[in-house]
Amino acid sequence: MYNILTLNKIAACGLDRLGDNYNITDDVNTEKVDGIILRSFKMHDMELPKGLKAVARAGAGVNNIPIDKCTEKGIVVFNTPGANANAVKELVIAGMLLASRDIIGGVEWANTLTGDDVDKQVEKGKSNFAGTEIKGKTLGIIGLGAIGVLVANAAYALGMDVIGYDPYLSVNAALQLSRHVKTASSPAEVYAAADYITLHLPLLDSTRNTINAEALSQMKDGVIILNFARGGLVNNADMLAALDSGKVRKYVVDFADSETVNHEGIINIPHLGASTEESEDNCAMMAADEIKDYLENGNITNSVNFPNVSIPNDKVGRLTVKHKNLPSVIAKLTDVFTSVNIADLINGSKGEIAYTIINTDHEITQEIVDKLNAIPEVMKVRVIR
Repeated sequence: MYNILTLNKIAACGLDRLGDNYNITDDVNTEKVDGIILRSFKMHDMELPKGLKAVARAGAGVNNIPIDKCTEKGIVVFNTPGANANAVKELVIAGMLLASRDIIGGVEWANTLTGDDVDKQVEKGKSNFAGTEIKGKTLGIIGLGAIGVLVANAAYALGMDVIGYDPYLSVNAALQLSRHVKTASSPAEVYAAADYITLHLPLLDSTRNTINAEALSQMKDGVIILNFARGGLVNNADMLAALDSGKVRKYVVDFADSETVNHEGIINIPHLGASTEESEDNCAMMAADEIKDYLENGNITNSVNFPNVSIPNDKVGRLTVKHKNLPSVIAKLTDVFTSVNIADLINGSKGEIAYTIINTDHEITQEIVDKLNAIPEVMKVRVIR
């Protein structure tokens, strides 16, 4: 029986996929926890439960999870890239339209009208809310992952020119990207060309304040900036200065905070990017599948701190080894199996961490486990069966 702790409300369609061999609780005082599934709960000040093996974030961003701490303890952290991509894509398109045409201002004004001649007042006052069309304009995209690619293709379909930048563009993303989307060699190339700029990259130390005074100075006057990725990607002080000077026409942000609210140039959205029934269901199901496959089979898919490694679980014995990514470690591992035949072995690495799955034609003995644990580079051994 596996114990799963949920730190946020997780859609039932996801938790139902775990099956009868799982005990699900939201009690943070639970003594033994095998896995955690969460959305936005901040885990940094939380004491990690004893025996915790995996954390699955029902969403893409993992800045609410202590990644380094989990890695040190051999805890695999998963996210669900692409599960909420369509929901975010639709809101990005809506954000562009809201910023281009003063729809919000017009609606608010129309709701203040009284009297028997509202229709006449509308015709007289509607010119105050005129805007511009997005067709024929250039959209710049920083980050061409699952969301960025969908935004790029949708914007092109709406008649926009699209240019994107991503130094880590994956083969899968590239195959899905419309051939009409131009890829830039630097962010500066995007900044110089774009009438609209949308951000779709993770919040890391290296990406924090990506949009700052220097970046803003490279953009067109009157640029519209959209941030549906993470609030920390934009330096709020620099953005406010750019709005006040007219350098930036509008800033649409899905992460309202005390520095951005109540500014006429900012459209604050209360973190609605993934807030659709479909997105929440997709994220919950994907997170549940990832954590279940890891706990039951040792397979890793969509981990942010360990390599993605998986093979069929169809042999007599199976174990996994988390170890340091150093030369000769694989040889040391296989040397242990002198009396047991290795049927399959797969290894992957991510930075200083490596992960190996070994299938055998015989049962895994305690002697084998003890010998593996005695190898200095080995962090953790887990017998699946």
